[in-house]
Amino acid sequence: MNEAKLKKLRSISKEIRKDVLRSLTEAGSGHTGGSLGLADVFTVLYFHVLKHKPHKPDWPDRDRLILSIGHVAPVLYVALAHAGYFPKKELQTLRKLDSRLQGHPGRDHGLPGLELSAGSLGQGLSVAVGMALAGKLDHKDFFVYSLHGDGELQEGSIWEAAMSASHHKLDHLIAIVDRNEVQIDGKTSEVMELEPLADKWRAFGWKVFHCNGHDHKEIYNTIQQAKKKEGKPAVILAKTLMGKGVKSIENDHRWHGKPPAKEQLSDFLNQIEENNAI
Repeated sequence: MNEAKLKKLRSISKEIRKDVLRSLTEAGSGHTGGSLGLADVFTVLYFHVLKHKPHKPDWPDRDRLILSIGHVAPVLYVALAHAGYFPKKELQTLRKLDSRLQGHPGRDHGLPGLELSAGSLGQGLSVAVGMALAGKLDHKDFFVYSLHGDGELQEGSIWEAAMSASHHKLDHLIAIVDRNEVQIDGKTSEVMELEPLADKWRAFGWKVFHCNGHDHKEIYNTIQQAKKKEGKPAVILAKTLMGKGVKSIENDHRWHGKPPAKEQLSDFLNQIEENNAI
């Protein structure tokens, strides 16, 4: 990744964060913390990694992106809009009546680019395993990426799916964990300790990688390492900061499911601009 590309990705991340804030403020509800925290991961995926065609969202050979943590739908919607799946002006309809952009993604709403109707946590990895297995049986070369919150890993269904993925040697399946160490009720270590997390994944037969979830180059290089087919699925534990880019709310679990008030928006946007979210 050259410096020009890196600069471009950083600029996209900044604009994605701004549009996340604008859409959430207009909606008056929604999840700010995780959406801001995952902006860099979504930027690298949609603008440098995924094999996809926004003008042809059902292209059979596309890579699949499964958002298991459906509550961070705002960052998915904004990334899709910036990638060209639908007009950016539609972002202002988030969570409104009859909008295609509801609080959790729904395929029945008619929005292009969605692979999963997501809401209840713990389900996405099972769907990703099914898609990856179907691709393997059909001799397809697409990759399946599934995105998860670290608090979500407290769901038992995650580990059933992890065991299945290893058993079927799905080495074109890559799970990415948003390791911000915070969930809706506080620190993950206090709600239910996950460590030793890497060892758990290894014990279930997965390759394990770590990266800084706000370093675009590191995210990309780690994904490239994870894509090497060695007969095992891969998981990337991406260290992130909830609310990244807005210093006044970073790492504050109270912003898990709280939108900015209208009088806060200008200040939050200025913080994104000043910090450049890097």
